[in-house]
Amino acid sequence: MHNALMRTTVTLKRETHAYVRYYARARGLTLGAALDELIQNAQAATPAAVPEIQFLPNGLPIFPPTGRTITSEEIKQLEAEEYEPK
Repeated sequence: MHNALMRTTVTLKRETHAYVRYYARARGLTLGAALDELIQNAQAATPAAVPEIQFLPNGLPIFPPTGRTITSEEIKQLEAEEYEPK
């Protein structure tokens, strides 16, 4: 990998461009430096850990404990989404 500066043209969605402009202004950066910083921050971010699912002998999945209670309303919503996709 090299550290040479490169010039290129990118096409951004209007909302993305507005965000990068705001980010650049808030940090006193050029638009290119802000894009570079945002991309490097995204590359350095650690991905979210995927929970390991274990299965009981009868095939029932067991998720690791998170301390969060799943409500019956959440289950109903998930069931509705499964049978009636958007």
